[in-house]
Amino acid sequence: MTTSEKHLRTCNKGHKYYKSSDCPTCPTCEKERKPSSGFLSLLSAPARRALEINGITSLNELSKLSEKEILEFHGMGPASLPKLRSALIENGLSFRN
Repeated sequence: MTTSEKHLRTCNKGHKYYKSSDCPTCPTCEKERKPSSGFLSLLSAPARRALEINGITSLNELSKLSEKEILEFHGMGPASLPKLRSALIENGLSFRN
């Protein structure tokens, strides 16, 4: 098994963390940014960022897209779809067909 070399990084807020990839996301900042309620709070950080980057911050905006379109977003995986589907259903909405 190969192990990747991790490099010490410091974010703009001064948090220190180790990463082996080029991803600039600070884990501490991501924990601070995570919503405490709403459908975005149900998702992993990559899936949440995928929606936010694409301007999806409400269930109404989410309902305008199909599941296929959502899965095309970088960071969004199939494990997030049941959570999103449930949140839509609870609010009388669904993905676009």
